[in-house]
Amino acid sequence: VPALYRNRELSWLKFNQRVLEEAQDETVPLYERLKFVSIFTSNLDEFFMIRVGSLYDLSLLKNPPIDNKSGLTPAAQLDAIFAAVIPLYKQRDSAYRHIQQQLADYTLCHVAYRDLTRADLKYLDAYFQSYILPVLSPQVVDLHHPFPHLANKALYIAVTLQRAQMHTFGLVPIPSSLPRVLFLPGGGVRYILLEDFLVEYVDLLFDMYNVTDRTILSVTRNADINPNDASYDFDEDYRHHMKKILKKRSRLAPVRLEIQGSISEPLLAFLTARLSLPRQQGFYSKTPLDLSFVGSLAEHCPLAVLRQLSYPPFAPQQTFPLPPKQGVLQMVAHRDVLLAFPYQSMQPFLQLLREASQDPAVLSIRITIYRLSNKAKLVEYLCAAAENGKDVTVLMELRARFDEQNNINWAGVLEDSGCTVLYGFEEYKVHSKICLIT
Repeated sequence: VPALYRNRELSWLKFNQRVLEEAQDETVPLYERLKFVSIFTSNLDEFFMIRVGSLYDLSLLKNPPIDNKSGLTPAAQLDAIFAAVIPLYKQRDSAYRHIQQQLADYTLCHVAYRDLTRADLKYLDAYFQSYILPVLSPQVVDLHHPFPHLANKALYIAVTLQRAQMHTFGLVPIPSSLPRVLFLPGGGVRYILLEDFLVEYVDLLFDMYNVTDRTILSVTRNADINPNDASYDFDEDYRHHMKKILKKRSRLAPVRLEIQGSISEPLLAFLTARLSLPRQQGFYSKTPLDLSFVGSLAEHCPLAVLRQLSYPPFAPQQTFPLPPKQGVLQMVAHRDVLLAFPYQSMQPFLQLLREASQDPAVLSIRITIYRLSNKAKLVEYLCAAAENGKDVTVLMELRARFDEQNNINWAGVLEDSGCTVLYGFEEYKVHSKICLIT
C-alpha cells in the first residue's frame, strides 16, 4: 500500500535535514555546528551525483520502472526531489548566517567584500596582482570561442558583457591550484573566500567590455557509473579500467546548477540552455557553494578559542598494557584480545602489522582494504613486509564511492613494493575488514 511507505529518496532528504538541524541546535558548540552545515552540503552533493543521477538515467528509458513503494515514476520522483530541496537551501542559508554572526564574537570572521577595510583591500590587491592574475583563464563565449566544459562541482564566475551594442557572456574558472581561503592581516582569524574576492575583480579581467552582471556558480554532474556496465578487454588491467571510468564520470550529464547570490534573467537563460537543464534544476544559495574549507579553519584558530567552539577531543582508550619485553604479535599468539573501534585505540593493530613486517617467523599477510586516508601507516607496514620477503596479498576495493582515485593510487604503491594486489569480485563490493597473518 503506497500510503504506508515513504519514497526512499525523499526519506533520505529528511535524514539530511536532521543533519542540518544539528547546525541549528544552540546546545551544539559553534564550530561543530559549522561542520554540520558542511556535512549537510557534501551529503547533498553526493545525493545529486548518485541518487538524482541514477533517477535521471532511469527517466530516459523507454519504459521507466515505477517505484514499488510510492508508485512514482523516475520523472515524478525527480520533480518531488527538486521541490523538497528548495526549502533546504533556505534553511542552510539561515543556519550559516546565524553561525557566522556568532563566530564573529570569537574573532573567527568570514568577511564579506563590502566589509573589507582599506588595509584589507591593499593587501588583497597586491596578492591578486602577484599570485592570482597570472593563473586565471577568463574566456569570452562567442562564435569563435564555444561554451567550455564545466567540471563537476568546480567553481566558476559567469558574467554578462557589453561592448557598444553587442552583448555576450564570459566565464572565469576558479583555479583549484590557489588557496581557497585568503586570511586577512590584523587581529583574530579573518578571511575571505577566493570566489567572493574574484567576483569583484572581473572588470579587470574583461577590461575591453562593460560587465553588466556577474555570479558565482557550480555544476553538479551525474556520477552514477557502474564499472560492471562498461565493457573492457579481458586482458585489460582493472586498475586502468577504473581510471577510464573515473575520467568518464567527469563528462556525464549535468543534474544541478547552483548559483550563489542573484543572477539576471538573460545570464540564467544562457547557462541553462548551454547546460540543457530545466529551470527547476537551478538552485539559489547565499551560502558558499563549496564548504570543504571548513575543516581547515581549525588550523588557523587559536587553541584556547577552538576549545570553546568545539566538543572535547575524543581519545580512544588504550586497550591493554603489554607485558615487559613482549610485543603484540607474541602476546596474541598465546591469548585472544578483543578490540572495539573507535572506542579503543587502533594502535595495537598497527603495531601488530609493524611487528609482523619484521618478524622472521611471519610467512604471509593477507588483508582486505575498503578505504584509506591520504596518509596511511597501514600501507607503510605492508610495503615493508613485502620488501622484507613476506608474501603480502591485498584485496583493494577500487569501487569505494568517491574514494576510487585514492584507492587506485594506493594500489599502485602496494604493487610497486612487491605486494600482490587483487581488485575484488564481479557484482560485489568487498567491505569486510579482514587480516590474516601466518
